[in-house]
Amino acid sequence: METTIDEPVTPAGRLFLQPNFYQIINCALGFKHPLDIQSIKSEISNSLMVKHPRFSSLFVVDKHGREYWRRTQINLDDHIIIHPKNNSTLDYNLDDIQEEKINAILSDFAVSSPLSNEKPLWEVHLISDLRCVVLRIHHSLGDGISLMSLFLASCKSFDDDKDGGFSEKNRGNRGESETMLRENWLMRILKVIFWTIISVMGFIGRCLWVRDKKTAVSGGDGVELWPRMVATAKFSLQDMKTVKTAIPNATINDVLFGIISFGFSKYLDIRSSHALQEGLQITGLAMVNLRKQPGLQEMSKLMEDDASTTKWGNKFGMMILPVYCHTKDADPLNYVKRAKVMIDRKKQSLEAHFSYNAGSLAMSFFGAKFASMLNHRILCNTTFTISNMVGPQKELSFVGNPITFIRATSSGLPHERSSDLITNF
Repeated sequence: METTIDEPVTPAGRLFLQPNFYQIINCALGFKHPLDIQSIKSEISNSLMVKHPRFSSLFVVDKHGREYWRRTQINLDDHIIIHPKNNSTLDYNLDDIQEEKINAILSDFAVSSPLSNEKPLWEVHLISDLRCVVLRIHHSLGDGISLMSLFLASCKSFDDDKDGGFSEKNRGNRGESETMLRENWLMRILKVIFWTIISVMGFIGRCLWVRDKKTAVSGGDGVELWPRMVATAKFSLQDMKTVKTAIPNATINDVLFGIISFGFSKYLDIRSSHALQEGLQITGLAMVNLRKQPGLQEMSKLMEDDASTTKWGNKFGMMILPVYCHTKDADPLNYVKRAKVMIDRKKQSLEAHFSYNAGSLAMSFFGAKFASMLNHRILCNTTFTISNMVGPQKELSFVGNPITFIRATSSGLPHERSSDLITNF
């Protein structure tokens, strides 16, 4: 008789399972044609997802309080939830109401009940009225890179590419400019040391006492339990590339953060009850992939036991990104320029690696409660989070049904504002 050994939950997984840091990823997939329920269930039953150890394991705690993953048999009927048809949607054109309705569903999921520990921590919701599938996956099972890589491996592209839209270009690049590569290596090392010290000091300050001023976008006690509203904004990738060419050595991420900075400035200028302070700083937290290979990963490498730099799980650090509000600056390009300068400095620091390793040490020496308290405090002392995910560059289908969009958000963060972005789709 084959026996399996319980696998200890990783430090990051333990963090996401704490009551004050309980994180669920809610991802909506839109389809071009009506859903074929039986075909979807059949495909899921044979997919990589249900065969994956994390997706086929229960979260258990032994008598000593140690947390483990324990393999179990999956009953798909416990995980696949079919939503009843709503006749009211028949009175409208689906294209007109789909986005609004799906955003409302994601908003409800953001504050809904946690996933049951009586089964592996994931669910698939099939919503035929909206031609939509919503995945609810606990963050302890993996980070965005792991989950997106698994998703792409389960899909097919229209040119029958077996990797489901995965390509060398999807892996991304570090954004190092040719100028940086030509710099003297000693100068580069000194810059890394300098910007790491500055960034780490700022990060420690956020852990202890430094916090943003109260603004119209600040949360309050228990904000993670407040009702949520999911909103979507669409930007043409070609337009962003056009903006990028206007600034030497800029990247799409520079443009993206410049848009966010400009948006916050305009919003606060309109919503603030008093005149907005020129140069007011609000602070965001960005999640950074720490795997040696940037961007999406090949599933075979993610599942290798000895691939410590690319393995499956939560392998990301946090980086503090300040936004400065300038009501007197009418040129949006200046926001992109400032974003580029700030992000270039962050790229030269080891702040994300420090945050990841500091969290692991805190978990090892002081326990999960202390580590979750520190992370909760950092979030409470900042204003928003931003998570940018590289999506597929090819048109994908699932059970022969073309996927029209991917939209993701998460629950459980003590922020009133968060940005979850998927590009290249």
